[in-house]
Amino acid sequence: MAARALSVYLGREAARRIADQGWSADLFSLLLGASGGPKWLILGHLDRLLFGDFLAAGERPLSVLGSSIGSWRHACLAMPDPVAAIDRLERAYLAQRYDSRPSAGQVSAVSLDILQQLLGAQGAAALVGHPRIRTHIVTARGRGPAAASSHTLLATAMGAAALGNALSRRLLSLQFQRVVFHSGCRPRAGLNLDDFDTTYCRLGEDNVTAALHASGAIPFVLTGERDIPGAPPGQYWDGGIIDYHFDLEQFRGDGLLLYPHFSAGIIPGWFDKFLPWRQAAIQHRDALVLLCPSDRFIADLPLGKIPDRTDFSRLAHDERLRYWEQCIERSKYLAEAFAAILADPDPLRGATLLG
Repeated sequence: MAARALSVYLGREAARRIADQGWSADLFSLLLGASGGPKWLILGHLDRLLFGDFLAAGERPLSVLGSSIGSWRHACLAMPDPVAAIDRLERAYLAQRYDSRPSAGQVSAVSLDILQQLLGAQGAAALVGHPRIRTHIVTARGRGPAAASSHTLLATAMGAAALGNALSRRLLSLQFQRVVFHSGCRPRAGLNLDDFDTTYCRLGEDNVTAALHASGAIPFVLTGERDIPGAPPGQYWDGGIIDYHFDLEQFRGDGLLLYPHFSAGIIPGWFDKFLPWRQAAIQHRDALVLLCPSDRFIADLPLGKIPDRTDFSRLAHDERLRYWEQCIERSKYLAEAFAAILADPDPLRGATLLG
């Protein structure tokens, strides 16, 4: 089962370097983490292997860029014990329990509690001051009606954003500005996010939690964050609005791009989910290393899918918890498959070569 669980896609340059040097953490300069809510649960055991073992063996600086739950996963990597941090995040995430129709305030309170359990008393300081992990957290700052507390104005802004995005992704900039919070004195060199008006803000102990919370704050579902310290004033929302799975054409650099993801499909922004022609091709991403559950693995899961946000409304609490725990148990096969790849004398065995 493990051998068929994980799909590995390698760009041409990635395949060349891995064939020459084997699987080395120092080949990678950027780790990417997508939005996706409960979908992250299927990557939990793979993350434990990547964060606690494989990437921990590296010596070179590693930049991490994430939106929403991707940034929460990356926060675990920056903790003194990444595996223990993933354990805390998973326990807190599974413990979510809501009324049948929780308010945005209720969901935000639970989300903040999850983050507090992940970070603990010293987590913000560890993330800001990590000697090797350069954290980048993506948020979307609302403009005009998209910054309003009124649900009516916000609904108008979201409708306008959906219509504009159908014409061009760049029109999202009329409602939202990308704001990237980063550790260290400056953002990663080569992280040229020039497709939108992008502002970079330095992370400090006083704004880590707010930036992480904002990065996962889906409008109407959570309250978002207003006036984050060290950032332009305004209302901050889920970074996945602009960068759901990210536009892979934006990333440059000398190292390889490691992307543990939920599937081989890449959808740049949240509104692009409804536009089939916007799914990004991975065929010509030369530096990409994409790790994801195989279609066969997903088909064999309970309900034939990985966890997602609709589970909160479709399943009763106990049924949802049982299903999520079953998926988490099955996800051990992903970690076992990657461990087998690391141990194989042929580093390219089983990989799909792109381009």
